[in-house]
Amino acid sequence: MTAPDLEGANAEGRAPSEVPTPPRSAARNTLIVMAGTLGSRLSGVFRQQLINGFGNELLDAFTIASRIPNLLRELLAEGALVNSFIPIYKSLGETDRRALARAFSGALIGLNLVLMVLGILAAPFLVGLLLSSNSNVDTGLAIYMTRLVMPFLTLISLASIAMGLLNADEHFRESSFAPVAFNAVSIVILLIATVLFPHSATWLSLSWLLGGLAQLLVQLPALGRYGLLPTPQLMRHPALGRVLIQMAPFTLTTGARQVLNLYVQRLLSNGALFSPGAVSAYANAETLFSMVNGLFVISPALALFPRFSQRAAESDWDGFKALTYSTLRTVTFLAAPASALLLALSGYAIGIFDLRGNMPPDRFEAGTLILGGWALALIPWAINTVLLRTFYARQRTREAVVVSAVGFLFEVGLYRLLVPALGLFGFGLATTLAGLLVGVALLYLYGRQLGFAVPPLALHVGRVTGLAVIAGIVARLVAAPFPAPGPGHLLLSLLVLALAGGAGVLTYFGLAAALNVGDARRYLGAVRRRLGR
Repeated sequence: MTAPDLEGANAEGRAPSEVPTPPRSAARNTLIVMAGTLGSRLSGVFRQQLINGFGNELLDAFTIASRIPNLLRELLAEGALVNSFIPIYKSLGETDRRALARAFSGALIGLNLVLMVLGILAAPFLVGLLLSSNSNVDTGLAIYMTRLVMPFLTLISLASIAMGLLNADEHFRESSFAPVAFNAVSIVILLIATVLFPHSATWLSLSWLLGGLAQLLVQLPALGRYGLLPTPQLMRHPALGRVLIQMAPFTLTTGARQVLNLYVQRLLSNGALFSPGAVSAYANAETLFSMVNGLFVISPALALFPRFSQRAAESDWDGFKALTYSTLRTVTFLAAPASALLLALSGYAIGIFDLRGNMPPDRFEAGTLILGGWALALIPWAINTVLLRTFYARQRTREAVVVSAVGFLFEVGLYRLLVPALGLFGFGLATTLAGLLVGVALLYLYGRQLGFAVPPLALHVGRVTGLAVIAGIVARLVAAPFPAPGPGHLLLSLLVLALAGGAGVLTYFGLAAALNVGDARRYLGAVRRRLGR
C-alpha cells in the first residue's frame, strides 16, 4: 500500500486536510507505547509504594472504594471504547470521523455524569456488594471514600476518548505517557498526605481523583495540535449506532468480569478466611502483574491494533493473518521470561512496595502468594489479549465477548474450588486455567473463520517456555545465598531483583539467540546498534 499524496487532492478527489496521515513504523509505534507503559508502570509502582505506607484499615477501605468506579471503567473507558470505536472510526472519511467523535464524546459524557450521581447516592449499596458479611474492612470508611472517588469514572472516560482518537490516527506518544501524569500528580498528593496528613482518607482519595484529571488534561494539547479535539454534542450520527452496537456485547463481558471482581473482593474481605491486608495485598500483586503485562503484552497489541483494523477494513486477510502470527510470537517471546522471573522472585518483587519498612507481615505474605500464582497466567493471557483484538478489529465482537464472559464465569467457579483448598495461590492458578480455556476457544474460532496454523505457534510457545524455565532456575540459584524476602528489606529486594533478575534475563536471551528462538537475535542486534551510536 502506497502513502497518499500530501501535496494535493488524491486519486479519490479528497482535499489535503482529509488525507489520512501516512502510517508510521509499526516497530516505532510499539517502542513508543512500551516506553510510555514502562514510565507509567514504574511511576505506578512508586505510587503504590507510597500508598503502602498507610495502615491496613485505611488502605483496604481505599482499595475497595477505588474498585467501584473501576467496575464500569472497562465498559465506558479503555476496553470497550478503544476496541469498538477505532474499527468504526477507521472505516470513515475524515469529515465523518470528526462528526462521530463529537457525537460519541457527547453521549459518553452524558452517560458518565448520570452514573457518577447514581454511584455517589448508591455508595452504601455498592460497597455492600464488595464486602462479605463478616468483613475485615471498615465499611463506613469505604463508603465515604467511594463518594469522593466516583468522579474518577467521568475523568478517565474523557481521557479514554482522547486516547482513542489519538491512537486511531497512530499518535501514540501523548496517550501512552498520559498515565505518567496520573501517577505524578497522585505521587505529589500522596507525599503531602504522608508528611502532613498520614491518616487522612480525604487526601488519599484526592490522590486518585486529581490523577485522573491530569491524565485527561495532558492529552488535550495533542488533540488540538493534530486537529482531533472534538466539541462534544448530543447529536445523531449514523456511525454512532454502529459503535454502540459494537459496544453492546461488552456489556456481557463486563458483567461477567464484574461478577468475578465482586466475588474476589468479597472473598478477600472475608475475615474468617483471610486476615486484614489481603485486599491491599491483592492490589500490590495486581500492580506488578499489570506492569509486566502492560509492558510486554498490551503495549504491542495496542500499538498494532490500528494496523489490524486497517487490514480488516481492506479485507487483506493474508496480511491480517501474518500480522496475527507475528504479534503472537512477539508477545509470547517477551511474556515467557517475565512469567518465570515473577514466579521465581515473587517475594522480592512484593518487597519493593515496603518503602518505609512498615508493611504488615500478613500483607507481605499474601501479596507474594497471589503474585506467584498470577505469574503462571501471563503466557495464556498474552495470547488471549492479541486474539481478542483480532476479533474486535474484524467487528466480530460477539464471539470474542461470549468466550471472554464464559471464561470469567469459569474462573469464578475455579476460585470457589481452588482458593479454599490452596489459599491465595489458588487465585493465580484459577486465572491460568481459565486463560487456557479462553485461548483454546479463540484459536478454534479464529481458525474456523480465517484459518490458523496452530502447530508452529505451539512449538514456538513450547520453546520459549522451556528457555524461561531455565532462566527462572538460574534466577533462583543466584538469589539462594541472600536472606529470604520479607518486610523491612527494601534494599535487599532491589539488589536481588537486579542480580537474580538480570542473570535470568541474560540467560534467556543468550540461549534464545544461540538456538535462534524467537526474535532474540533481532532484539540483541537492536541493542548493539543503540549502544554503538
